[in-house]
Amino acid sequence: MIPANLREGDEVRIIAPSTTHSILSEENIELSTRRLEELGLKVTFGKNINEKNSLLTSSIKSRLEDLHDAFNDTNVKAILTTIGGFQANQLLSYIDYDLIKKNPKIFCGYSDITALSNAIYAKTGLVTYSGPHFSTFGMKKGFEYTHEYFVRAFLEDSDNIQLYPSTEWSNDTWYLDQEKREFYRNEGYLIVHEGQCEGTIIGGNLCTLNLLQGTEFMPSLEGSILFLEDDELVNPRTFDRDLQSLIHQPGFAGVKGLVIGRFEKGSNFSNDILIDIISTKKELANLPVIANADFGHTSPMFTFPIGGEAQVSIKQGKVSIAISKIK
Repeated sequence: MIPANLREGDEVRIIAPSTTHSILSEENIELSTRRLEELGLKVTFGKNINEKNSLLTSSIKSRLEDLHDAFNDTNVKAILTTIGGFQANQLLSYIDYDLIKKNPKIFCGYSDITALSNAIYAKTGLVTYSGPHFSTFGMKKGFEYTHEYFVRAFLEDSDNIQLYPSTEWSNDTWYLDQEKREFYRNEGYLIVHEGQCEGTIIGGNLCTLNLLQGTEFMPSLEGSILFLEDDELVNPRTFDRDLQSLIHQPGFAGVKGLVIGRFEKGSNFSNDILIDIISTKKELANLPVIANADFGHTSPMFTFPIGGEAQVSIKQGKVSIAISKIK
């Protein structure tokens, strides 16, 4: 199922299925809301998003209520998560997937939201999205690329989107100091293995995706192109272990290619280390593999459809990546 694109006047509901919305600053909320309104959208908020417990989230009941209300409300055309966190997978066995299947609409977020996005796709067939949170729209500088690909994903009619590297990237605590920012020149994709492939996009945050292993919420890997990234809590050894765990999953033999998002600086990765890790995986030896793509926990990021289609071509040092909602 492909959710309909957004049109001027459409309502976007903000929910907090992971960390509470209450941690956001008023400045962030105001700018994020204004940016979405400037796109012609109406912004509304789940009624329980500011609830907070000792884990900086809210009760399963409250988060489910906001999720179900958003899908059930016919005025709501898209759902954006407020921020990531750690507890989204608590919801998986309680979600009314039939309700979602009967009310398909855009669902977008990243990081911990990977658990929900992939589970919803696996259980309903609804294409979901890895892309900016509501809070991401509160970034004053370095937001243009993220904004462009959000618009291309949800507000433009063209379904085939070519992904180009950003000109620069950042990995700083922008939400603490919007003026003290550090940007780096983007040197483009790291080519690990050349080749061509097309397939269904599965993925997002690797360590979160791996929480779905062995459950009914894990999407099939058969015929997939994996888009994988991780955060600063991961180092080369833990990424190697997490990637190996995914390789052991049923259906991995049917994976067509691998696109890896840029690592955070705190992960202490280098191109050489990543190439070494990939070289130890015989299952990846004949797959096209590239890294340093613009998604994940660095900025900026493109929006991509989980359950959509990707075409990857890596030839003679040149990379082409195109994504589509339609398989």
